[in-house]
Amino acid sequence: MSAPLFSATDLAVHFGGVRAVDGVSFEVRPGEVFTIIGPNGAGKTTVFNLISRIYEPTAGAIVFDGRDITRVAPHRVAALGIARTFQNIELFEHATVLQNLLIGAHVHRKTNLAAEMLFLPSVRRAEIALREDVERVIDFLDLQAHRDSLVAGLPYGARKVVELARALAMRPKLLLLDEPSSGLNVEETGDMAFWIQDIKNDLGITVIMVEHDMTLVGRVSDRVLAMSQGRMLAMGTPAEVQAHPAVIEAYLGRAA
Repeated sequence: MSAPLFSATDLAVHFGGVRAVDGVSFEVRPGEVFTIIGPNGAGKTTVFNLISRIYEPTAGAIVFDGRDITRVAPHRVAALGIARTFQNIELFEHATVLQNLLIGAHVHRKTNLAAEMLFLPSVRRAEIALREDVERVIDFLDLQAHRDSLVAGLPYGARKVVELARALAMRPKLLLLDEPSSGLNVEETGDMAFWIQDIKNDLGITVIMVEHDMTLVGRVSDRVLAMSQGRMLAMGTPAEVQAHPAVIEAYLGRAA
């Protein structure tokens, strides 16, 4: 079995007296779709914010691709190979789809300011390479019709795909998807399931996902971690976790 690409060990963060995440540990193997589920307030997005280094952990360790990133500066995370989407879409609404993707791709820009001011051949080659990367993502997610459209004029479902595309433009090894089906209709959620499967199978990108839609979870997840009140309840296949008594109680109450 291959070594894990990502691991969290005894991860915790406390806000005053509130233990938002309390002793969470899990590993994610390369090429896996690993999903975190739980009721509202379970600590799922807080785990994402710890991985993204938006929050400082009170305790525990985060290791990615063999490197301890527990104290890495937040602005360095994307360059390490971690990209994410957000539950509430975070795009530049008055820029085009292409421009939003190019912004994501620029995390890998290697040229310096002086070279860019002179627009040296190395800068020209770098721009062409970034544009080619972005065009491949546009083709992959069938966004050709929206390439030159302002994000503000797109329907909500298309914006969700654009945010996914911007994350892919960063060429991540690990993709964090925060509620990818939030606000989508049944057809759009089905499309999102296909994208996630293709991202795993065709692009070889490892995915950690936070999701409420259990149909989507069951379709795309290799393993699932259930949380409640900041703590781990169960971990296993989607079917195993959904049938776990502690998970049923957390969602439906003790009477269930």
